[in-house]
Amino acid sequence: MRRVLLFIILIACTLLGFAQSGVEVKIEPIEMMIGEQAQVTVTVQAPEGARVEMPTFQPRQQIVAGVEVIATQRTDDRTLLLTLTSFDGNLYYLPPFKVKVNGKTVESKSLALKVVEVEVDTTKLDKFFGPKDVQDNPFQWSDWKLSFWLSILILVLWAVAYYLYLRLRDNKPIIARIKIVKRLLPHQKAMKEIEQIKADKMVASEDQKEYYTKLTDTLRKYIEERYGFSAMEMTSSEIIARLTSSGDQQSLDELRRLFMTADLVKFAKYSTMINENDANLVNAIDFINQTKQENQPTEEVIKPQLSEEDQRSQKTRRVLKCIIWTVCTISILLFCLVVYSVYQLLN
Repeated sequence: MRRVLLFIILIACTLLGFAQSGVEVKIEPIEMMIGEQAQVTVTVQAPEGARVEMPTFQPRQQIVAGVEVIATQRTDDRTLLLTLTSFDGNLYYLPPFKVKVNGKTVESKSLALKVVEVEVDTTKLDKFFGPKDVQDNPFQWSDWKLSFWLSILILVLWAVAYYLYLRLRDNKPIIARIKIVKRLLPHQKAMKEIEQIKADKMVASEDQKEYYTKLTDTLRKYIEERYGFSAMEMTSSEIIARLTSSGDQQSLDELRRLFMTADLVKFAKYSTMINENDANLVNAIDFINQTKQENQPTEEVIKPQLSEEDQRSQKTRRVLKCIIWTVCTISILLFCLVVYSVYQLLN
């Protein structure tokens, strides 16, 4: 008795599971023209937690002869959307869709799809024409006008750029090199000249006028470069007066005596002793050593002075270069625009 009761309960549970599982299917629209599309919705009703396996379809797969699948979409694990089409007019029978629920196959009801052909009045064949060959698009000037005129403008710009290039090539550049010259400092120049006076043994020379002339000229050049005033054109007293505000009084007294002796020798035919000449030479050296400026730059930058014509030539070359670069840039941009426009027209 117990076994019979258990068997009855098992059969009831099985029947209840089948009663709760089902497949609903619908199609919209059920009638369409050739080439149109219809959508089939497959919905599975199964207990919660049941394992559902939907049928699979590939694009261009035919469900029946004459009806093919365009696309499939799963909205969830229990709903399947199929997009169908057909190119033959007929009434099609769509077989049931088979779905597996927990490994058991459950089928939907069958569907019908009517595909309607386009009605053709065969009594008026003269109004129907057969297929035509591929036709080229008619040429329209309005489509190509912009590209044509831009191409002409590019050619003109290239001609202008080439002409300016020839002008630039014929107008030879002016090469103005900046020279860096090493120069002696004022006290170095003065000491070099005094060493030459010593080497010529002019201290003991009978021509005292030449000796004092060279010695005082050396001092005047040194003072002119060192203090920045034209000592070569000033008298001895004027030089001493200019130096009084900036020099050591003792060295200026010795310089004053040196200039006074030199003036007497040159203009009053005054004769000096050899020891007096030596003393004046030493005084000159002491004055230079006491007033010299060291740690000064020994290199001098000499910039060339261009004439007005050369300056105009340089300016003209700069203007030509700027114009050439501008014209080339504009022509390249326009060329890219023309290529893009032609590409758009051809595609």
